[in-house]
Amino acid sequence: MPRGRLSAIGVTSALVIALAGCSSSSGSPAGTGPAAGKTLVVGVTSDPDTFFPWKATQFTAVNVLQNLYGTLTEFDKDLNVVPGLAESWKTSDDGRKLTLKLRQGVTFGDGSAFDSEDVKWSLDQIMAPATAAVARASLSSVKSVTAPDPSTVVLELTGPDAALPANLATVNLAMLSTGATEAELSTRPNGTGPFTLRSRTASQSITLARNDRWWGADKPKVSAIEFRVIPDESSIVAAMQSGNVQLTVLNDPLVARTAQAAGVGLTRTPQLNYHVLQLNARRGELADVNVRLAIQCAIDRKQVLDTAALGEGEVVGPITSPAFKSDPARRPCPARDLAKAAEYLGKAGKSGGVTLKTIVSQGEYATSVNEAQNLKAQLAEAKINLELEVLESGAYVDRWNAADFDAAVALNGGRPDPDGSYGRYFTSGGNFNRVAGYSSPELDKLFADGKATTDQAARKAIYDQVSAHLEDNAVWIWLFSGYTYTATTAGVRGFVPMANGSLQYLRTTSAG
Repeated sequence: MPRGRLSAIGVTSALVIALAGCSSSSGSPAGTGPAAGKTLVVGVTSDPDTFFPWKATQFTAVNVLQNLYGTLTEFDKDLNVVPGLAESWKTSDDGRKLTLKLRQGVTFGDGSAFDSEDVKWSLDQIMAPATAAVARASLSSVKSVTAPDPSTVVLELTGPDAALPANLATVNLAMLSTGATEAELSTRPNGTGPFTLRSRTASQSITLARNDRWWGADKPKVSAIEFRVIPDESSIVAAMQSGNVQLTVLNDPLVARTAQAAGVGLTRTPQLNYHVLQLNARRGELADVNVRLAIQCAIDRKQVLDTAALGEGEVVGPITSPAFKSDPARRPCPARDLAKAAEYLGKAGKSGGVTLKTIVSQGEYATSVNEAQNLKAQLAEAKINLELEVLESGAYVDRWNAADFDAAVALNGGRPDPDGSYGRYFTSGGNFNRVAGYSSPELDKLFADGKATTDQAARKAIYDQVSAHLEDNAVWIWLFSGYTYTATTAGVRGFVPMANGSLQYLRTTSAG
């Protein structure tokens, strides 16, 4: 049980493009009164599949948990690493020690005090394999954690780790109260964030209440946030027009255009996330690199983008962070080449074709099924059959976590630092390596070198090699990055969309 004591690396920001002004409709179901007394209603398409931050991978779960829990560092609106629960940090001259100074007077939602004991316990638990924390690999350089006094935490490292301050900003590394269990937090989240859980009705809504004890200088502008589950984006827009929802983040560009035409305020934000066909290179015919390269060459990525997302985005390689961005022109078959695909299938002894059991999420993001159908049609021309299995979001996440697929049509969240994006996937000790389906000694060394190097140009060169290795081996088939479209009704002010998809600025949003 939790105890009862009461009480960087900067990256270029992604461009945010305003498409339209606010709607003239009211859109405030909470009645009149000061903005701080209102409830902001946010439309979402799926119910969180967990309230345990160390295991959250689903987008809705991450977005809700970001408002309940705190992290040692945070990202600002431009994705620079800034203080969070740690008000400052210092790396030793040899890079083998990171010392963090914690904020004073921070409390958890239940009123218990936060201090270095909680940080040490949280980091130790995340690093323990038995916890199965999804960000364990982000702490792979940490040898030990000590708490010499209540406001100081010292991380002893195996060597310099340039990615660590940025990695500490993810909610998957949220700080928990010492002794908290997954079972407890699954029903009663207890974090240091700007909101606390008020109520939940499964598959319908989650309501968060303002945490008046939150440490931030500017307290949340609304008294509560309700995440209202409406499975279809078009239905969310209709709810906005009728005044029942005030803010949502859309993925479907067609729905976004419809909302804009209806007078809903809309902001388009380029994303670090990426659409990808994940291949399980340890399973069946995909264990042969030639089969994977055949898939690589048989796909016109621009056609997938145009068909599924109306061309709203850009074809990308593995790394989407502006400071380390991959060049998709350097991949094998940068343009579709069916002759080359046939040649690779022949090398694999599969000239007659292959069949891949492919999972697809429905409800997690809007373009998934259209992407899958376009990929299926294109690959059929190369005698590669995608046997599609469309699953609701929760079932998809379960199958994905179990690596129970040949291929998976996916939208993966990107991060400002490539180690945070891929260290957990493509290193042999990465906690998601079983899902990723591929590792190699070369990649292990490259990722280790990338973390140990502090010079930005040198790191860029290393991650260029990572990108080339991933694409030369057709580990996955990277497709495109798109946009999110933040829709708001009249009177909603202060929300800042972010290129990493975070909803952390709900804490600065007023409902009008």
